[in-house]
Amino acid sequence: MSGETHDVLIAEPSTEDGSELWRIARDSHTLDLNSSYAYLLWCRDFADTSAVAVVAGRPVGFVIGFVRPSEPDTVVVWQIAVDGDQRGKGLAGRLLDHLLDRLAPRGVRHLETTITADNATSIALFGALARRRGALMRQADLFAADHFPDDHAAEDLYRIGPFEPAARPVAV
Repeated sequence: MSGETHDVLIAEPSTEDGSELWRIARDSHTLDLNSSYAYLLWCRDFADTSAVAVVAGRPVGFVIGFVRPSEPDTVVVWQIAVDGDQRGKGLAGRLLDHLLDRLAPRGVRHLETTITADNATSIALFGALARRRGALMRQADLFAADHFPDDHAAEDLYRIGPFEPAARPVAV
């Protein structure tokens, strides 16, 4: 399997990708792991607002999201992860760019995500996205630790936008 980013295909996920998305999330050791069933459903019901990166026929990264029903110009990124051997190559940023480019014709001009305060890598990823797209990134409290029934850190809301479409077209 080649690890070069030019060998990466980014497309909508299918249900056949669901188990690999679960594996990537599990192996990230940073994401809240959903059930394998949830990833299968996500690949079926939210494929149009998600993306998978594939190298040599195998998923190596993903972003899953949904358009907020009350704000149809906003995509919420639920999770993003890249296999360890593919990190540091800009793949997470490419996944986000691909997703935003695909959703731009639908009028999506903002992105929201939640990040814990100690997740500097995700904060940097989304900050770089905002800079690349010439957009503002705002942070606000969303869910305090005491909102969660288990031991979970507070989740801050990051809202980025408005976006201009990328200069390059994206093939799906």
